[in-house]
Amino acid sequence: MSETQATESISVLAEISRAMVRLHKEQFGRGPTHARTDFAGRDTVVCTLEDALLPAERSMVEMGEDQRVRESRTFLQAATAALFVRTVEEILGREVRAFSSAIDPKADVVFEIFALQPGLSSQTDGHGRIGGRSATS
Repeated sequence: MSETQATESISVLAEISRAMVRLHKEQFGRGPTHARTDFAGRDTVVCTLEDALLPAERSMVEMGEDQRVRESRTFLQAATAALFVRTVEEILGREVRAFSSAIDPKADVVFEIFALQPGLSSQTDGHGRIGGRSATS
């Protein structure tokens, strides 16, 4: 992979991370303090968001109500799924075929997972490599 391709890949992933933080802040009232986005193969993007719980959710975890936090977050995420999907589609220029959000309340980590429609760009692993070798080789 060329230096330009690597920089573009990192830039796109950073843009997704920033967008997920922004959406969490807008939709849930507080954004996570750390975010990292990676390709997980050719057609999957995973954004890991840390320190994402709201103060009330932290209190619920302290009370042993982890499951209630999971349930409420799952419901809120389902209500806003279209916004998250549209944002990733715009950044990547690829259609999202499935979206899921998961949370580990005790670890205070949220995972936003996007399964992308295979397309021309799915010939690469998401980093410009075809079958482990550079697409330009």
